[in-house]
Amino acid sequence: MNLKQEIHQLNNRLSVVKRKLQAAHERNDQLIIDQFNEEVAALTKRIQNVKKTSTRQLSKKGQEIKNLPFNRALTKAEQADMGALKKKVRGLVVVHPMTAIGREMGIEVMTGFAPKQF
Repeated sequence: MNLKQEIHQLNNRLSVVKRKLQAAHERNDQLIIDQFNEEVAALTKRIQNVKKTSTRQLSKKGQEIKNLPFNRALTKAEQADMGALKKKVRGLVVVHPMTAIGREMGIEVMTGFAPKQF
């Protein structure tokens, strides 16, 4: 399971536990309230750890892409025929500014990174 799915699943479990905690508060069932509070804390901690791992992986991937020797913004014509461009330039990595990696790298336009000039 990838990290995005794991975060989603943990958030779903957290919302279920919070609903059950609210119901336990309405019943004044202190034993169940304590149990759910512990579970909420554990799930919150796990979500934070998974998010940190995700950020660390994105940062590492971004650094690997930035370390490629050549990069430049792609023209509209190149963007329109991406398949031909990728066949012509082996090892090309295209980063869009709206993707997670693009936001992490702080790019403003669709950019191609490659080991050789293109």
